[in-house]
Amino acid sequence: MSRIGKLPVALPSGVEVKTNGRDVEVKGPGGTLKRTLPPEVALVAESGSLRIEPRAGSPAVKSLWGLSRTLVSNMVEGVHKGFSKTLEIVGVGWKVEEEGKDSLRFSLGFSHPVLFKLPPGVSSKVEAKAGKITLISADKELLGQTAATIRRLRPPEPYKGKGIKYQGEVIRRKVGKAGGK
Repeated sequence: MSRIGKLPVALPSGVEVKTNGRDVEVKGPGGTLKRTLPPEVALVAESGSLRIEPRAGSPAVKSLWGLSRTLVSNMVEGVHKGFSKTLEIVGVGWKVEEEGKDSLRFSLGFSHPVLFKLPPGVSSKVEAKAGKITLISADKELLGQTAATIRRLRPPEPYKGKGIKYQGEVIRRKVGKAGGK
């Protein structure tokens, strides 16, 4: 039995779920999210909650059962509250600016600025003085992928700690070159 899969997903007020076979659509104040569940699990709607049930008895079903429950739970939480990730830019003269509604312009020590177009469904708040970018989305998977793509523009390096990092991320620092003899 999957410990995570057994747990019901509570539906907050204002969130509605529609199912069509394996397709699940969750609507709420934060938007609409759609996903197709694997054939090994079934979604059962109860009053005020959802339950994921396994259909077959293969060993992979336990993993898919817990995964499906977590994905549906993230969809419900995303359309109800939303998710956010904060990135910090560390480096002298390095900055980020909003360019329109869906683009960010980075100055990261290259000879040219880097223009990054945000995918639909992800918005940003930029604190230019603090060097912070807060990404906001209802889709947790898309938000994490967008944050990882931005971080990949200039990952933190271990000697000076310069780069784009997640808020609260600890960079293991290395000692530089020792004095030569």
